[in-house]
Formats: sequence, structure tokens, C-alpha cells
Amino acid sequence: MSDKREILTVPLIRFLKHSFDILKNPLPFHHHNFVSLGDVFRLKIGLNTSVYFCRDAGLAEYVLQKNQRNYVKSKIQTEDLVKYVGKGLLTSEGDHWRKQRKLIQPAFHKKQLENLLQSIHSAILLEYRRIEANSTIDIFPILNDLAFQTVVKSLFSSAVSQEDINRLQYITETAQRMLVKELRQPYLGWWFKTSGEIKKHINLTREARDILKRIVNERRLSDTKENDLLDMLLDAKYEDGASMSEEQLIDEILILFTAGHETTSNALTFTCQLLALHPEWQDRIFNELVEIQEESSDLMTIISRSKQCQQVLEEAMRLYPPAYFIDRVNIAKDEYNGMHFKAGSSLLFSVYEIHRHPKLWEQPNEFLPERFAEGGRKFSSQYFPFGAGPRKCIGNNFAMFEMIMAISELVKTFKIYPDFDTIDITPLITLKPKNAILRFEKRA
Repeated sequence: MSDKREILTVPLIRFLKHSFDILKNPLPFHHHNFVSLGDVFRLKIGLNTSVYFCRDAGLAEYVLQKNQRNYVKSKIQTEDLVKYVGKGLLTSEGDHWRKQRKLIQPAFHKKQLENLLQSIHSAILLEYRRIEANSTIDIFPILNDLAFQTVVKSLFSSAVSQEDINRLQYITETAQRMLVKELRQPYLGWWFKTSGEIKKHINLTREARDILKRIVNERRLSDTKENDLLDMLLDAKYEDGASMSEEQLIDEILILFTAGHETTSNALTFTCQLLALHPEWQDRIFNELVEIQEESSDLMTIISRSKQCQQVLEEAMRLYPPAYFIDRVNIAKDEYNGMHFKAGSSLLFSVYEIHRHPKLWEQPNEFLPERFAEGGRKFSSQYFPFGAGPRKCIGNNFAMFEMIMAISELVKTFKIYPDFDTIDITPLITLKPKNAILRFEKRA
């Protein structure tokens, strides 16, 4: 065992002093602590409560992969988020998680996803009709709707009304905003309960569950096959031959809505902003796409050969990772590189800081997609846009396919120009864009 290293602590009084700034954007506060205290520091957030903030990539790899069996997700996901989305892949642990992962994984294999590409592509083209040539708009609402529509179309094909889609999207996003309030303002927990705020949002999620149950039952009664994700989930069987219960199926669908649309819309928006600031990469993507489409119109072929677009997306997610924090709690006491963590310690890994760490990346704050010319695997020990280890996002291929198509189609049709000074962010549950005002001009 190596010599014990001291982990410096940010006192509770300093946390309380900066609580309102942290509520708006915690990243500057954490960055200051990383620079002044080191790559791992302890933050006291209560008299007997503290969290270890980490931007040590080696520790992240150790916790998420090498010793992942000793770590579980924190109560933020396994309790706080559960009341809004249920116990699905994102929020479950242990045997239940392993059972669900094994059951659902085949639906997200590349070969299966190939069946969904046309539906995703159609949803993208439909949303892009809202962009007028020579217009200046906030692109985020369009990309947010696009990402939700692609999840819905992949799950349900066309067997769902626009009214239901709009209501499901509203409820999903409203519940997420409420959860952010609970996490950022834990000292107001009593008020959220007594005022009925939590109950109101739980009732909204019950409404969403009722809508989904109706859609699922209509599919079962129709006795038709759409070859979409819902069919795959309905057909999936556990080792004993049983199917998912209705409640478990609804949990998994809600997880797909929550995890599958907001992170994608955020990544797409930041990518568009970066492309607006770096038009040479728009031209690279466009020229590559023209070359590919001269030889093939097959969507999977286009996606697999769109290397310039993939590099741009990977670099955008390095600079602005939608899932910008990963949390874990150790089951038994642990030690890494001289740092000791007693059982039950809360560790919060800043993906944002790891992706910009000056010791890990050359010119860490610059947009340099060429660094990913050899692919993201080159940086697998320090690059975590979809997490890492057994709990890596099950939909990472789905998201990449969707984003490559979305960016390719946008650049194919328009030239994009910035109408903002700097890229601003709003860190909520995910890292959200703030001022994605862009001008679109039709390509000649």
C-alpha cells in the first residue's frame, strides 16, 4: 500500500458563501478548487456530509472500470431520479441492473440499429424544415425537438400522436428541471415537500406513464410488427423465457426519453456553435459527404465513412460533455495512489475538467477535431463522453449514428454563421447550451 496522501477540504462555510453562484453554475467554483487544491478535493456540503470532487483520469478509470464492482451510483440516481423515471437501466443497481442490461443490450447492437436509420433520418429532415434560409434563430429548440422525435420514432415508429409526443416531452423536461432544484438546493427539501412541488411533478410522471401504457397496449392489441425499439423490448425474453412486466417496460422507456434526448440535443447544439466558429470544418464535412454520396446512398455506409463529422462530434463532446459529471459511492473502503476513501464515500468525477485537463490534452481549450483522427479509443483512459466500464451508456452507438446524420444533413443544406460572442453554458443535470443563436444561409 502506498503512502497516504492528504486530500484537502473546502470548508462548509465556503460552500454556503458561494451557494447562489453554485446554483447558477457550479463549474467556476469547482475549477478554482481543482487549481488551488489539486485533482481531488473534498467539499463539505453539510455538518456531516461531504463529497470528493475528482478530475484525476486515472482514478476515474479505476473506479468506473478496474474496480467497478466496489462502486455503485449515488442516491441522486438510485433514489432521487427514480421517483420520476422508475428503476430502469440508468437508475438500477446490482442483479436487477445486470438482468436488465443483458435483456436490453441486443436492441442496441449496430445491426439492429440499422433498421431504425430510415426513421431517424426522416425525423431529422422533418425538423429541419423549420429552418428558413437566410434566417437567424436559436437552434437549440429545433435540435431539442429533433432529438426527442428521433427517440419517439425509434421507439414507436408512427404509432403515436403529436399530441402525445408533445405531452411526453413537456413532462420529461419539467421533471428534470424539478430534480435540478432538489439537487442544487437541498436545504429547501422541506419546502419542496410541504408546498406540494414534488407531489405535483410525481403526478405529472404518472400521467406520462399512463400515456405510455396506452401506447404499449395499443401495440399489443394491433398484432402488427413495426421492427422498432418497442417491438424489440416487447419480444425480449429473460433467461427463464419471461418478458418484461408492464411497469418495468414503462421504466425503461422513460429512461430512454430522459437519457436519450437531452444529452443528444445538447451535443448537437454545441457542435453547431463550434462549426459556426470554425467554418473550415463545415467545408470538410460537406466535401467528404459529397464524395461518399457519389458512391453510395446507403445510410449506414454514409455514417461509417463520415470520419470528418465524427471527429468534429468527438471534439465537441470533449469540450462540452453533455453528461459532465459521473457519480459513484464505494461499498467497501478503498485506496488509490495513496488516497484513502472510507466505505460510503461519495465521489463526483468532473468529466468537463478531465476533458480539459492541461496535463492530458494539448491545447485543451482549443477546438481541434484532428486530435481524433485515429478515433476516440486513442484517448479511452481520459475521454468519457458516454461514461466508461460496464455502465457505459447503452445508447452510445444510437446517439453517434443520429448525430452524424443530423450534422451531415445540416451542413449539406446550410452554411452556418455565429450570432453570439462566446459559447455560454447552463449546467443542469446535463450540460446545456445557453445562447446558440446562429445564422443559416442556403448552400449554393
